[in-house]
Amino acid sequence: MFIKQRPSWSVPESEVTPESVYLNRRKFMTGAIASAAALSIPGLVRAEDTRPGTVLDYKAAAQFSTDEKPAPYDAITTYNNFYEFGTGKQDPSRYASEMSVDPWSVEVEGECANPGKYALEDLLKPHQYQERIYRLRCVEAWSMVIPWVGVPLAEVIKRLEPNSDAKFVYFETLNAPEQMRGQRSLFSTIDWPYREGLRMDEAMNELSFLAVGLYGKTLPNQNGAPIRLVVPWKYGFKSIKSIVRIRFMKEQPKSSWEMIAPSEYGFYANVNPEVDHPRWSQKMERRLPSGVFRPNWIETEKFNGYGEQVAGLYRGMDLSRYY
Repeated sequence: MFIKQRPSWSVPESEVTPESVYLNRRKFMTGAIASAAALSIPGLVRAEDTRPGTVLDYKAAAQFSTDEKPAPYDAITTYNNFYEFGTGKQDPSRYASEMSVDPWSVEVEGECANPGKYALEDLLKPHQYQERIYRLRCVEAWSMVIPWVGVPLAEVIKRLEPNSDAKFVYFETLNAPEQMRGQRSLFSTIDWPYREGLRMDEAMNELSFLAVGLYGKTLPNQNGAPIRLVVPWKYGFKSIKSIVRIRFMKEQPKSSWEMIAPSEYGFYANVNPEVDHPRWSQKMERRLPSGVFRPNWIETEKFNGYGEQVAGLYRGMDLSRYY
């Protein structure tokens, strides 16, 4: 399959972080459909694979993917932030196995017609999984390109039917100190649980995504299993992991980093090389994987290169003030 029409913000397959163990997408799909019906969560299929996780049955939308051989994933699963497990980049991969993700439920509340406690499979069941290859830009000035599997956030929101008072969407991560050693730390500065939020029009944007997998398989615990947010035009800390609560709100919620250091981290957190972090520049980013002698520095693009799709959301706003 080839790309018949690629949107301006889509990522060439050549930019995907190399991954030698990532199976060819055609192999994922072969024989998968027959066993999918036996599983409760839509899109799950069983396949022979030595890597952890379950192979996902997804539709590789032409505007996001190619049939070029997808590549490696070691950097994605061993270098990331998930402070619930510690402050080191390798802490999530070392300790996230202590978290149980099955069964999993998400509490939906606030200004909507369909509140309640949803088993993950019930929240996702009506929707066909998609693969989307997105750039991820961390506020710490490093970045990766990741092929996520999941569903558009807007599809889930529509089913929950927020009312006219719902101006914001609040998200909350699992709070389980017995499973998440970072939450037990006496040195943590975060008031658990971890919290994030989006304006309703941001949440309904076509790029906002609920990921349940990466590289064609269910999310590893360290990457936010079993369900996480992905908003690619914002700094990575906005893409909250291991979601257990969604609340539709009239008022703008406070996000965790906004509460910790409001002069450094704002609610919007849009990728913006024109607005530096108080302690470092945001004009450049280190694209991973990279090394000491080949750091692979590249220029950062405003809105992480997705301006065509999202710049209109902030028309007339002073982004140096609403950072």
